[in-house]
Amino acid sequence: MSALSEIRRPVEKEMAEFERFFNRSFKSEVPLLKIILNYIFRRKGKQMRPLLVFLSARLNGEINESAYVAATLIELLHTASLVHDDVVDDAMERRGALSVNALWNSKIAVLVGDYMLATGLLVSIENNRYDMLEIVSEAVKSMAQGELLQLQKARKLNIKEDDYFKIISSKTAALIAACTACGTISVTKDPDIVQMMKELGENIGIAFQIRDDILDYERNGLTGKAPGNDIKERKITLPLIYALEKSPVNEKKHMINIVKKKKKSRDEINQVIKYVEDTGGIEYAETKMNQYRDKALAILDYYPDSEVKNSMKEFIHYTTSRNS
Repeated sequence: MSALSEIRRPVEKEMAEFERFFNRSFKSEVPLLKIILNYIFRRKGKQMRPLLVFLSARLNGEINESAYVAATLIELLHTASLVHDDVVDDAMERRGALSVNALWNSKIAVLVGDYMLATGLLVSIENNRYDMLEIVSEAVKSMAQGELLQLQKARKLNIKEDDYFKIISSKTAALIAACTACGTISVTKDPDIVQMMKELGENIGIAFQIRDDILDYERNGLTGKAPGNDIKERKITLPLIYALEKSPVNEKKHMINIVKKKKKSRDEINQVIKYVEDTGGIEYAETKMNQYRDKALAILDYYPDSEVKNSMKEFIHYTTSRNS
């Protein structure tokens, strides 16, 4: 049994019901839209975000219909952001299959992303969950700002560690924080508990993204894809930021010049990976990741021991130990 299957156990029934609730959210008479939505949701991924919504709800109360609203809203926002990200990045693949903009075009992809986002917002309005709408709207605003900051910094490749954390807090962590906050607010109105759970999500989200960025430098073959994709796409993440800050000027300049190149050979990409490994960039990123993991685990100390608390702990450990 996989780690995620074990983690899902306390909310297994709710995750199965979520599939039915989610699928009822779409009622379009446009044939093209139906085809594209079916294509997107047929490859649903690990559904980590709905899982986090239900675990957060169960940790703070009894799961009710509002938790399904929260999970649907989050999953629609997440999927819309992936479709839009593929357009921004000119990505031709998503989860091992062709992206929407590759199969159709970028205009259609943007409109489909907009449709999913609007559908999610309407789900919250129709169920009178304006509190969730506020949380998610703040997350969307934060994600857009983070993306623009990343694009701005990528032009000159002058990303510092503070910039990096600002970007991943705005992008990845904002959505994970919305998961824990929306899951919690579906079962309790206590603002202190909701805020505490939002902070839990922020810490999980930052640790999650650092793990993603470390994975891009790992050459053990466990990820199923060639390392160095971020380098190929001229993205400077924490392992490389640390290595650059610890290097002599000439070496730093040489590495930045490789990253700047629009077309890089596999040898050049491997050269940057080895440079990061030798300079301690991966170990440094792992240390930072574990700090945020431990902050998240410390927040859970507020709760008494239970099956769902153990699952939440395992979820946090999974985000920092996964191989994909």
